[in-house]
Amino acid sequence: MMTTEMVLLLAVYAFVLLGVFLGPGGPVNTYKTAAPNLAGHIERNISTGRGFTDKQGAHPIDWIK
Repeated sequence: MMTTEMVLLLAVYAFVLLGVFLGPGGPVNTYKTAAPNLAGHIERNISTGRGFTDKQGAHPIDWIK
């Protein structure tokens, strides 16, 4: 009797963990959808020069056109 309960409990536990990691809100899908957003932020920062500082916190880049 105890073996059956343990097997069912482990099955439920495994089902929940697989749902957390492989479900629609899991890390795999989060990374797939986050890549375009990250690329957009990086491209914007590179094109505008935003966020570039030296060790003292000054903005060393003067954009010359």
